Amino acid sequence: MKHQNLPTQLSELTAHQALDLFRRRELSPIELARDCLARIDDVNPSINAFVHVAHDEAMRAALKSETRWMNGSPCGPLDGVPTTIKDLTLTRDMPTRYGSATSDAEAPNATDAPVAGHLRSAGAVFLGKTASPEFGWKGVTDNPLHGVTRNPWDLSLTPGGSSGGAGVAAALNLGMLHQGSDAGGSIRIPCSFTGTFGLKPTFGWIPQWPSSAMSTLSHLGPMTRTAADSALMLASMTQPDARDGFLGNPQCPDWSTPPPRSLEGWRIAYSPTLGYVDVADDIRRRVDEAVMQLAILGAEIIEIDPGFSCPLDTFNTLWFAGATQVVEKLAKNQLNEMDPGFLDIAERGSKISLARYLEAGRERTALTAHMQAFHQQWDLLVTPTLPLSPFAAGFNVPPDGAYQDWMEWTPFSYPFNLTQQPAASLPCGLDDTGLPVGLQLIGAKFEDMKVMHAAMLLEARLPRLSPPLLR
Repeated sequence: MKHQNLPTQLSELTAHQALDLFRRRELSPIELARDCLARIDDVNPSINAFVHVAHDEAMRAALKSETRWMNGSPCGPLDGVPTTIKDLTLTRDMPTRYGSATSDAEAPNATDAPVAGHLRSAGAVFLGKTASPEFGWKGVTDNPLHGVTRNPWDLSLTPGGSSGGAGVAAALNLGMLHQGSDAGGSIRIPCSFTGTFGLKPTFGWIPQWPSSAMSTLSHLGPMTRTAADSALMLASMTQPDARDGFLGNPQCPDWSTPPPRSLEGWRIAYSPTLGYVDVADDIRRRVDEAVMQLAILGAEIIEIDPGFSCPLDTFNTLWFAGATQVVEKLAKNQLNEMDPGFLDIAERGSKISLARYLEAGRERTALTAHMQAFHQQWDLLVTPTLPLSPFAAGFNVPPDGAYQDWMEWTPFSYPFNLTQQPAASLPCGLDDTGLPVGLQLIGAKFEDMKVMHAAMLLEARLPRLSPPLLR
């Protein structure tokens, strides 16, 4: 295959464009994989987004893909598309270290987690594993094993987390499709900080095995440069697997359904603060401007809060208890190798009583019911994704002392892990210092397509963001 008159540079291709070029025999999966791997080798020493790069495996998979395309028989809807997997997800023939020195460095996995297996069966070419904090415990990406992951918009800043490696890879198009996970905002936070798109789907539509330590807070999802590429990825990710003990509703929508021409008839609630969050002025302005575009698309926009109080204590009760479970399985001599912040929340979790844990579950159920009633009147809820801009890398919270824990600066994300609703972050412009700002779209449970369709229509009216390292 020879690429002629490509619509864009290889480093700027979307997954849809790449597949179209494969189909027309104007681009080879080998060429594309080689280009991605070369760019990873070039920039990863600066950004630390990849903790394992699968050079040989990727090129072997790309060669097989090229043969299938030349024969006119691609094996699936993602055949040949360069893809990455988060370091928390079991992946056959690749190490899965969980960002932790307590993991086994010598044993590649013999088994794919369901999401990795589904993407592999669809023909995705795995480039490697992306960075996560230790066991995905916080909203930034650094860990004792692999060090600090950096934001391609400014290498002194964090890309967020816990799917920070995937966010950076998506921003730089180091592969077109990137798997993330989100138990408190871990897809949406790095998407906001890196200017990319990501969706936390309704819980249960993407199977999880082994189950997360954070149990039913944790969702798997796509991270890409465009909403359309995430929809393409979702069609393969949302396949049931009997190993998942928490399978929700396996009857997923048709992710390829095109969006409507407008949002005429939609009622969208806009809550810039949820009623209790302090938001930076420049972020508020960018989100306000993007919401105006939803109105131009035909939606009725009403500024209204969803009517719940801050559920931080509920979330922390469940989150800290999950961390305690991880630590209790480890030998005492391993604890010295771990992130002190993770050990701190595990210690706090050990002091939670069973009665308080069960009460938090009831509080969660009440919030879920409240939001389901709210969405009887509103098609979507819109908020900023984050109230602040990216801050210094290597810190769990901004170093100005305004916050103590990472959950305090992510108030827009974790409530919707408690409710298991679909929530997406898409870039809506730059703050006053030239850094990305994210807008969050939240739908009723099982109404993921409303989120995706609104994102696609809005995305087309907003500028595409490109970090300096990609220019």
